[in-house]
Amino acid sequence: MAWRSLQFACLVVCLGAVATAAAQSVDVPAAESLPSPAVRQEMADAWWTGPMLANSAATLPRGHWLIEPYVYDIHSDRSDSYGSRAYVLYGLTDRLTVGMIPIVGYNTADGGPSSSRVLLGDFSVQAQYGLTQFQPGSWVPTTAIQIQETLPTGRYDHLHDNPGNALGSGAYATTVQFNAQTYYWMPNGRILRMRLNVAQTWARSTRVHGVSVYGTGEDFNGNAQPGNTFYVGLGWEYSVSRRWVLALDATYTRNRSTRVAGQDIVTIDGLPEVMPYRSRSGSNIAYGLAPAIEYNWSSNMGVLLGTRVIFGGHRTTTTITPAVALNMVF
Repeated sequence: MAWRSLQFACLVVCLGAVATAAAQSVDVPAAESLPSPAVRQEMADAWWTGPMLANSAATLPRGHWLIEPYVYDIHSDRSDSYGSRAYVLYGLTDRLTVGMIPIVGYNTADGGPSSSRVLLGDFSVQAQYGLTQFQPGSWVPTTAIQIQETLPTGRYDHLHDNPGNALGSGAYATTVQFNAQTYYWMPNGRILRMRLNVAQTWARSTRVHGVSVYGTGEDFNGNAQPGNTFYVGLGWEYSVSRRWVLALDATYTRNRSTRVAGQDIVTIDGLPEVMPYRSRSGSNIAYGLAPAIEYNWSSNMGVLLGTRVIFGGHRTTTTITPAVALNMVF
């Protein structure tokens, strides 16, 4: 109960901070005087880590690295998935950034076994190519195309009596994403940075044996076809001062139905029989919000504290995910 209270408090603090910044972004002049012109904040005066979810459209300068590890807890009604993912990116050229995203995790569940140890999740590699670059006074945003390949390195089947050891999907998946980023100057002169991500993910089919993340039993043998995913994300960052930033993400995700087909052994009249097995998960839609606070020691190093909330309708599990991330560019 104490941990859930802490999660709720973190969410309330982040939402309250974002709301306060929004309220303060417009100065209300006194009735008897005219407001003096606001001094526009210089772009170099605003330091950022990036919001919790939205990817940057910028590419790294050639020869530079970005390393950003996240530590988080995906909390639902009956389980917690503790994990860490790290973005490790390198500027191959001024327009082309390449990198990888390793993931490790540990699962716990009420009334069920926990992971036997810290496990490796699915590993991703990605490349981002810059298309346009924002310039003050221009309406053209920074834009880029990103391609990501997810490799099925996490365990997903042969789970036997411990489904808590699952940390992957077993399927190769390709994501093509469009990223955009631009800047607005608020009436008080402070900068509001905005990001847009639009992505489509196509997953391949995978062989499945025994107990798996797809809900199959110990004697199952067949295939799973994860559904494709469409994603839209928006991110806003308000530069309160050079070091402090308030951020908010809003996301929409549509997951197509996952299909499983194969054979399973069932007991009929005390005798085992091989029977065909087919299932469909059905499509689902999920919405997300992620308020966060950023603090930057310099233009190249900062920390983020935020909470992501996923909610939706039928077939969508509500989760609350507090997270902390360290952003370093060198």
